[in-house]
This record gives sequence, C-alpha cells and structure tokens, in this order.
Amino acid sequence: MRHLAALALLVFAFAVHAQTPAPVEADFLVKDFHFASGEVMPEARIHYATIGTLRKTAHGTNAVLVLHGTGGSLKQFLNDHFSGVLFAPGGLLDANRYFIVIPDNIGHGKSSKPSDGLRAKFPHYGYNDMVELQHRLLSEGLGIDHLAVVMGTSMGGMQTWMWGERWPDAADALVPLASAPAQIAGRNRIWRKMMIDDLQRNDLPAALQILILVGSSPLQWQKAAPARDDADRWIAEQMKSRTATNDVDDLLYAIESSRDYDPAPQLDRIAAPLLAINSADDFINPPELGIMESAIKRVKHGRYLLLPISDATRGHGTHTWAPVWEKQLREFLDGTTAAAWR
Repeated sequence: MRHLAALALLVFAFAVHAQTPAPVEADFLVKDFHFASGEVMPEARIHYATIGTLRKTAHGTNAVLVLHGTGGSLKQFLNDHFSGVLFAPGGLLDANRYFIVIPDNIGHGKSSKPSDGLRAKFPHYGYNDMVELQHRLLSEGLGIDHLAVVMGTSMGGMQTWMWGERWPDAADALVPLASAPAQIAGRNRIWRKMMIDDLQRNDLPAALQILILVGSSPLQWQKAAPARDDADRWIAEQMKSRTATNDVDDLLYAIESSRDYDPAPQLDRIAAPLLAINSADDFINPPELGIMESAIKRVKHGRYLLLPISDATRGHGTHTWAPVWEKQLREFLDGTTAAAWR
C-alpha cells in the first residue's frame, strides 16, 4: 500500500508540473509557386510554429491546424487566453496529446511579404493562394495527410470554410471563428475599400483608424475608457504602437487578399462536422444580416453558435478569447473523431 501511495503521489506530482511543450519555429520553402494571378514567385517562404509531437493512426493524425486573421501572425495565439487555455496540460487541445501547427500566412509575420523588398512588385496573393500554401506546408513539409481539427479566426475562419470545401476528407472537425461563408460585400467590403484607398495614398494612420474601429468592442472600450480623457489617451497609444508595427504595403496586400473569397456556392461540399462561432457584438460579422442562419443549413453536419454580448465578449476579437467559447467547443469536439486524442 505504501508503494502504491508513493506511486500515486509521483504521478500526481508529474501531472501538476507537466508543461505545455514549447513552440518550435521553422520555415518551409516552396519553389516556383504559381499564384492564381498568374504571377510566379521563385521561392515562397512560409514560416510556422509547431507545438507537441506528431502521431499517426490508421485514419489520420493528431494534427490541429490553427489559422490567424488579416494582418496577424502565429504570435496572436501564443498567450494566456488562447494557447494557455487550449494547449495547456488538460486543455481541450492539450499539446501533450495533439500536434499544433500554426503558420504565418503568405504576406504575414515571418513569411514572405511585400516589405521584405519587393514592395509593389510582390505577387498579388488571394485567399486561394494562402490556403494552397497551407496545404503544401502540411502535405509536403510536414507529411500530414489528415488533420484532427482545422480552426481559424477571422480571415483564418474564412479559410477554414475553404478547407472544408476544397478537401472534404482532410479533417475530422472544422471550427471557423468570427467569420461568414459569403462573399465580402456590403459594409464589410466598403470599410475594406476605404482602407485600400487610404493605403494606396500611403496614409497608414487613416487606414489603421478604420481597422481599429471595425475590431471594436463597445462594452470593453467603455470599461477601458470611461471618461473623455481616458478615450483620447487610449486611441493615441493604439495609434502610436500600431503605426510602429504595421507596414503600408503589407497591410494593403493583406486587406486586398479577400477579393477572391466566396465559399457560398460550394457549402454542400463540406463533409466534416463544423461548428461556426460568432459573437453578437462583432462589427465585421453582424448577426442581424442573417447570413449564418441560412448558410449553416447547407452544411451537412454544421452547427452555428452565436455568443450573446456579455462582460466576457470582445467584439470581433472574441475569437481569440478561448474561455468565452471553450465549453461549447468541447461539447462539439466530443461528438467527433477528433476527440479520440483526448
């Protein structure tokens, strides 16, 4: 009994001190990549991070593909409220069990982008090019032919719909967050066109002001800036930091890249279970348009979760606050084969 007690104590101590594996960053090079525009890049660099160890089974792998939003990078997920919730020991996507892959999309992060030197001569990429390069990274770079989960936020959410259509058998589950499976039109296109016009005039501050506003959360902003002077200080700080960390050409290309997005005609091709998660205070994907309610009916195994406005939601940015939607995601994944790794 004493030995059993000691063993139990040892197992408990190991579990308590278990840690999330550190991200390992690398580059994958694609030679002579042909963009949908007809342009060719002699060498396209896709930077990415992996967390955990790849394991294979008869039906697939334990790999999870996580896709970032417009102007973002893999770093947006490496924080306490996303990776610290999902990838931590005991988390829904515990990196000791799953193999997490997070790429920097073309034009973003440490992947090939206009500011590397080509500027306006950089190939005009679209979402179709980005998704193709993601697939090349997995299949050719990492030897992954089947995924447990594909999930993404904002632009990454939109590309998750595209994954489901282009490769219907590629994943056990699909989780698009803060997105809609429809061509970008109406106000969504108008604010993007306003940004494009500003950036073409080299007016980065004007474009950033639009970007900040569309990602806004009225309740959180009111809490953060309850008085006029607080609000003035907040926006001044935001503009200073964002102007220093954004490039005109990189942002212009990133905003323009959504021009070829239109998954609506092929929604019935999606075969994997899909959970779409949006929040009611999302300026970019306002629920009153009713796009999701009609679209999700065309997805064979699709579900739609609309999070009500609460003290926890953060507008469009709710997509990276896992504590807000982790419970519902867990319930969803429990009903898919992706749960086999937990």
